[in-house]
Amino acid sequence: MRAAHDTPSLRTRIVSHVWLKALVTPLFMVVFFIIYFAVLRHPGSTPVEIPRTALDHWISFQPLALIPYASLWLYVILPTALMVSFRELIGYTIGAAALSATGLVIFYVWPTITPPADIDWTAHPSIQFLKNMDASGNACPSLHVAFAVFTAVWLGRMLRRLGAGRSLHVLNVIWAVAILYSTLATRQHVAIDMIAGTFLGGFAAWLNLRLCPEPVES
Repeated sequence: MRAAHDTPSLRTRIVSHVWLKALVTPLFMVVFFIIYFAVLRHPGSTPVEIPRTALDHWISFQPLALIPYASLWLYVILPTALMVSFRELIGYTIGAAALSATGLVIFYVWPTITPPADIDWTAHPSIQFLKNMDASGNACPSLHVAFAVFTAVWLGRMLRRLGAGRSLHVLNVIWAVAILYSTLATRQHVAIDMIAGTFLGGFAAWLNLRLCPEPVES
């Protein structure tokens, strides 16, 4: 077993393959959103409305939930930022691409929408902007949730490798849960979308980790 001081430092992790990380991550997001919005505007059939559950009625609309909702785009870059292995970086990217492709195929084959909310969006300009951009389609499973769960599992692996304390692991879980919660509190999704996204993201992360074993770092 290697001593703790033999593992790469935080700075080394961040600067490793930094240009590749800086190129691949935004390129991945751009390609994803191009396809995502194309599927949103041109579904394969008439979208099905996903019903609300008791959980949706229990969680009230909260405009400030937009903050954790938007934080996903910072959260998802953390695992790759901490990687030093080129092979692991590629493996993670393939896993994220497979997760995206699975969700997009589902959206096209079985398009879904969220039920309309009885809320005056003009009173909440920031949320209204989100609604105008993302509409109510591509609802189930929630890829926002799926990527939060996928990231939480991968970030957990990276934190263990760093020897991070319990507080950082707890913070990782809290961040992911806050994102899941925000999908309901912003009325972007309903509970069924969230649950389906949790299973999709969890399964994708489990399979990705099995196919991408821990590298030997030095």
